[in-house]
Amino acid sequence: MTLVKYGWNETWERQFEPFRDKGLEPGRVVLEHKRMYRVITQHGELLSELSGKLRYEAEEREQLPAVGDWVAVAARPAEGRATIHALLPRKSKFSRKSAGVETTEQIVAANVDTVFLVNAMNQDFNMRRLERYLVLAWESGANPVIVLSKADLCDDVDAMIAQAESIGMGVPVHAVSVEAQSGIDELLPYVSAGNTVALLGSSGVGKSSLVNTLLGVEAQKVSGIREADGRGRHTTTHRELLTVPGGGIVVDTPGMREIQMWEASEGLSESFEDIESLAGRCQFADCSHNREPNCAVRKAVEAGELEEGRLANYRKLLSELAYLARKEEAKVKLQEKKSNKKKSQHSTTIKHRSHEVNL
Repeated sequence: MTLVKYGWNETWERQFEPFRDKGLEPGRVVLEHKRMYRVITQHGELLSELSGKLRYEAEEREQLPAVGDWVAVAARPAEGRATIHALLPRKSKFSRKSAGVETTEQIVAANVDTVFLVNAMNQDFNMRRLERYLVLAWESGANPVIVLSKADLCDDVDAMIAQAESIGMGVPVHAVSVEAQSGIDELLPYVSAGNTVALLGSSGVGKSSLVNTLLGVEAQKVSGIREADGRGRHTTTHRELLTVPGGGIVVDTPGMREIQMWEASEGLSESFEDIESLAGRCQFADCSHNREPNCAVRKAVEAGELEEGRLANYRKLLSELAYLARKEEAKVKLQEKKSNKKKSQHSTTIKHRSHEVNL
């Protein structure tokens, strides 16, 4: 029953059968430390570490566990510890490029059913940032839901809902206020028994307050907003999986003001379906929607049917993805070169030893 509460079902059970034959037990990662994990199992929560084999064979960070992952562990309940030996295939993952110059993937949350894209309805409201989150949400495999928080601080709620709907392309939009306790009931169906919801948004948009309201307890620390710019103070410092009284699961995440793209070509097409549909009517297949003749996209902008800022953001995201693809291609070539060098060295060593044996 402990695992069912965290989303375990018959589908996961079938996937786990080969690991159970090896004497391993299932668990779900609820919290990730630098080199350790907290994993919920049938024995309760166990402090867990990776097996040497799993760590050695993982060529990319994506092949290691993240919050929300189901894993196969060798449990030592008497010690309150476990060793993670394998990772079950993910049904969804919300990823971004990790901070810094290195081109690596950071998985924010795995095996999520719904992504709450939380945006505050005060002066920090940002349509372009919301578009960026939508792209990555669609790419994740989870269902995006736009949650406009702090509705009590907004003078025209309907206008902001209309703005969000204009870029959401059919994505549900909900306006809520934790302070006024309004709109919360609309979110409850998403956190029904067995469903996992990840809350994503920039610092101080009210994610932790919303998590506390859904949980019915003060599970996450919250801070007020700064009067100077209306932005909330960053409170959550790590990703954590928490259970809702009704049976659902939520993942609160640290604020990400500048979220960088990661392999999101399909998500981009889904989020900017209006622009890509117009692009199909341009005279040139490779139209950049700048100064080319008979550009359907530019005509839509000039006619007021498409916002100039939305087109500019689309171009920016396309450019980011192209740059990321080039860096990733160069990285793969470098890894192949290193791998071939290792194989060559290994082959030379074997030949040398064989020669010594013959002598």
